[in-house]
Amino acid sequence: MKLEVKKIGNSTGLILPKELLSQLNLAQGDWLYATRMADGSIKLAPYDPHHEEVMEIAREVMKEYRDTFKALAK
Repeated sequence: MKLEVKKIGNSTGLILPKELLSQLNLAQGDWLYATRMADGSIKLAPYDPHHEEVMEIAREVMKEYRDTFKALAK
């Protein structure tokens, strides 16, 4: 689905068609979570506070054990 980036007031945004809103089970005012995938694409999903919590913990672990993960990646 091709979407156009548009100027909306003083901001820039996307207008999502009804079909996409329905597929994502979203309504006006809901939040989306955008995730960059390994291939460079972006995945959009309904915002999930639990997922955000888990991702924050993962970021902290990755930061704390950065050197360990680099060594394991060799």
